[in-house]
Amino acid sequence: MSIEKVRAYLKNLGAEDRIIIFDASTATVALAAAALGCEEAHIAKTMSFLVDGSPVLVVLAGDVRVDNHKFKQAFHKKGRMIPFAEVEGYIGHAPGGVCPFAIQEGVPVYLDISLKRFATVYPAAGDDHSAVRVTPDELFSLAKAAGWVDVAKYS
Repeated sequence: MSIEKVRAYLKNLGAEDRIIIFDASTATVALAAAALGCEEAHIAKTMSFLVDGSPVLVVLAGDVRVDNHKFKQAFHKKGRMIPFAEVEGYIGHAPGGVCPFAIQEGVPVYLDISLKRFATVYPAAGDDHSAVRVTPDELFSLAKAAGWVDVAKYS
């Protein structure tokens, strides 16, 4: 199971205690926010793209969308969402539990600056009933992020 991979990954980094398990689904931003009792903006949603045929993860605040123009500026190529049925093969986690931890080797992770507005954010932990409580800087370190980007469109 993906959550077990994430648990082992975070244990090696001394952060296994940050995982929160829920009885309720956390598969969407709205469901995760309801389970955590927080605003949707605090959910760190991990979106998977193909850029020139290679997978890339971008983690954004739950209240923003991807601005295609900004995405192209940041990555110098147009990205397209990985089709639902192909996400697990490319990333290592199924939709609803995609997170920037314990992913397929070689998949770069970028964090959007929209996350920096908050003291605490909650990415998934590998399945659709989990989250990880972290600061944006901790998320950057734990995810071994390649960098910060500005690709968000605020509503």
